[in-house]
Amino acid sequence: MDRDDILRCLRERIVAFAASRTQRDAAEDLAQEVLILLHEKYAQVTRLEELVPLSLQIVRFKLAGLHRKAQRRGEYTRVSVDEIQIPNLDSSPLTLLERKQMTSRLAAALRQSGERCRSLFRMKLEGKSFPEIQKEMGARSINTIYTWDSRCRKHLLELMEGSWESES
Repeated sequence: MDRDDILRCLRERIVAFAASRTQRDAAEDLAQEVLILLHEKYAQVTRLEELVPLSLQIVRFKLAGLHRKAQRRGEYTRVSVDEIQIPNLDSSPLTLLERKQMTSRLAAALRQSGERCRSLFRMKLEGKSFPEIQKEMGARSINTIYTWDSRCRKHLLELMEGSWESES
């Protein structure tokens, strides 16, 4: 039996062994890798009795490596796209109505607040920090801004009848 016949027979055994433990296409790839490894690193091994156990041991190591890699990537715990429930991001008519009512209540309460509170809320909505608000409003201390903020929020809550949500 010449070397080509030996490698052909060996390839069939490697593919059969690997296919019993993984998918067929992966088994073909593994067989190719094992044959390349045998050719490059184990060229001195020529007898079939030595090549079969050596090739099967290499396949076992390669299969273990594939399984570790799949485990590391989370391929065994992967959830199918069909099984994932996607939340409905569209707001329901009820939610839209509640948001609209709260916005109108908030706008009415803001119109009843003083100019300082409206300016403070406007600057906070613009993303300004308390030191920036202090400088713009001309307050001597940042604690003054904190106090104004606390009082304005408390007053706004009172104007909204003690709750951000409507009581209806």
